[in-house]
Amino acid sequence: MKSEHAPEHIVGGQAVLEGVMMRRGDKVATAIRKPDQEIATREENFTSLTKRYKFLGLAVIRGFINLLEMLVLGMKVTLFSAESALERPQKWSEVAIMLTISLGFGVFLFIVVPAYCFSLLRASISSTILLNVLEGCVRMGIFLGFLGITLLMSDMKRLYMYHGAEHKTVFAWEAGKELTVENIRPFSTHHPRCGTSFLLFVMVISILVFSLLGRPDFVHRVIYKLLLFPVVAGISYEAIRYTGKHRNQGWVQVLSWPGLLLQKITTREPTDDMIEVAIAAMKKVV
Repeated sequence: MKSEHAPEHIVGGQAVLEGVMMRRGDKVATAIRKPDQEIATREENFTSLTKRYKFLGLAVIRGFINLLEMLVLGMKVTLFSAESALERPQKWSEVAIMLTISLGFGVFLFIVVPAYCFSLLRASISSTILLNVLEGCVRMGIFLGFLGITLLMSDMKRLYMYHGAEHKTVFAWEAGKELTVENIRPFSTHHPRCGTSFLLFVMVISILVFSLLGRPDFVHRVIYKLLLFPVVAGISYEAIRYTGKHRNQGWVQVLSWPGLLLQKITTREPTDDMIEVAIAAMKKVV
């Protein structure tokens, strides 16, 4: 079945512990490779708030709403994947604590630390644009360093392999290919609608948006950036959707190239059994 570009026909997903989650329209499915090598699957219906309330479906607004919904889905998927792959029950409280710590760590690294560097340089650099570019470089450096560290973790390498399996399977479905390992294997692990590319758009667009803040002190800059994050996320979402829809156009390919290059870190060639897991999840939503 060949994919169209209407929202309900777009397939998105993410890699999870020993598995893959796929989402299309209101359908969400997760497939996990259990220790006994069987594939466990879980299906659910998830109607987005952007469909229930017209206002939330407007451009830019829908991007931030989608991000929040993916966090909720991510918690559910994390519970299922951990229970299936580790064969031990997980508690919502454990996942919520882990998510809270992760978000707090992210805010500290990507908002507080760059804003502090901005405040240190504010007195010696007169150009507000240059200050924001330098702050953006600090944020990007932290991001790339963090990704580099993950390559040292064996569990993350497997996660990146499942990430590659997810992308290959989405590509095959979008091309109208039958979902078999043989058909999926030749496709690329780098997809323009990937969350990694989304994060890169966030990094770049934040420089432009935060430049509008002027030169506030450290505390106010942190507060303003937190308040503006939904705007940055919303614009980035629209950008990633556009590049995914028009990825065959030359100038869009140039725009997408940095994000695809970054996916050389966050995706790896999967094994055939990983592709089988991605197929199991995909078949549940298409």
